[in-house]
Amino acid sequence: MHISFLLHNAYGIGGTIRTTFTLASTLAQHHDVEIVSVFRHRESPTLGAPDGVRMSHLVDLRKKSPGYDGEDPEHARPATVFPRGDTRHKQYSRLTDSRIAAHLGALEADVVVGTRPGLNVHISRQARRGPVRVGQEHLTLQSHGYRLRREIRHRYGLLDAVTTVTEADARDYRTGLRLPGVRIEAIPNSVPAPSGPPATGDAKWIVAAGRLHRVKRYDVLVRAFAEVAAARPEWRLRIYGAGDATGNEQQALRGLVDELGLRERVQLMGSVHPMEAEWPKASIAAVTSERESFGMTIVEAMRGGLPVVATDCPHGPAEIIQDGADGRLVPLGDTQAFAAALRSLVDDDDLRHRMGRAALASSARFDPEPIAGRHERLFTELIARGSGSRSQSALRTALHRSKGSVLDGAYALRYKAAAVVRGGTGR
Repeated sequence: MHISFLLHNAYGIGGTIRTTFTLASTLAQHHDVEIVSVFRHRESPTLGAPDGVRMSHLVDLRKKSPGYDGEDPEHARPATVFPRGDTRHKQYSRLTDSRIAAHLGALEADVVVGTRPGLNVHISRQARRGPVRVGQEHLTLQSHGYRLRREIRHRYGLLDAVTTVTEADARDYRTGLRLPGVRIEAIPNSVPAPSGPPATGDAKWIVAAGRLHRVKRYDVLVRAFAEVAAARPEWRLRIYGAGDATGNEQQALRGLVDELGLRERVQLMGSVHPMEAEWPKASIAAVTSERESFGMTIVEAMRGGLPVVATDCPHGPAEIIQDGADGRLVPLGDTQAFAAALRSLVDDDDLRHRMGRAALASSARFDPEPIAGRHERLFTELIARGSGSRSQSALRTALHRSKGSVLDGAYALRYKAAAVVRGGTGR
């Protein structure tokens, strides 16, 4: 099976990049797999190239590269295919419109997989007949703005399948959108087993990880920890993650730590990549988010042998943690309840050790092999069904494709002509 992933920028850092690399390299053990990155801004992928996977790019933003595209006039013109509702829209252009159109129009693959809404829209509008079209959703339907949800409702009908990372989000797609004939499948992200030993459960550390953003509600965590520290002063808290360029969230968090007299007990560690070696240094993981699309840090912590205390926010945590068995789920925004859940593990060594072992065992279901197997079965079933075989009238298909289809074709032809002049493929 030839599987082609279309990724925003394979040379950066992010959860979608990491999970795509893991999935691609696992599938590559049995299939022909490639990752096509729309952008390339550095020589090598920051996360390291996935084993056995071919990589190429469409737009070269390396200033010292002979193929540098940053000065192409089309690069400065706003995209018309990539939807404005996607948060990455400003990075896309008429140049990406044409490059992606040419790539998808010529792609000889069994399956083409998009990895964000804007690229899924490109696939629905520009992929040639033949490959099975799969749109991956790494966020949630409800996290998208109205404008993007409207585009999704209009364009996703020409995909063969949409995969979400939680069953809760899959239900939202099934009930909130009318996509007859489009298969909606929930397949969680995978996390490889750590290379080192798991946590012993004896270290007096609680750990949290994730970007310093108000949605993570680290204020709830610090206030809850203050109650733990008052009773058990030997325990400490580490928070890993970086804030935005303004530094406002980090400054506010430091201010709260100082206000509560916790400067010697709470450490803001900054960003660490990878986190794999950090989880086993602690004995409890904490997640206070008010919303999650999945909960990668929960799985990562459990794979490191840590029980996780997490808010029972919509999507994610409740599909990962079995409350009372391998972690604890706490009502959203309830500082007192979160403190009590932490105290239950801090005060009871046997419970903490037992839950840590249970977390390690249950996290094996997120191993790359079984997750890749679920994708493989989906792809195989869709290929057997036949791309585009769902019962859509020719008129409905034409209406889906009409907006921008002439421009898509014009951009593709222009790109191919320019590639011939340059003596290459443009990738």
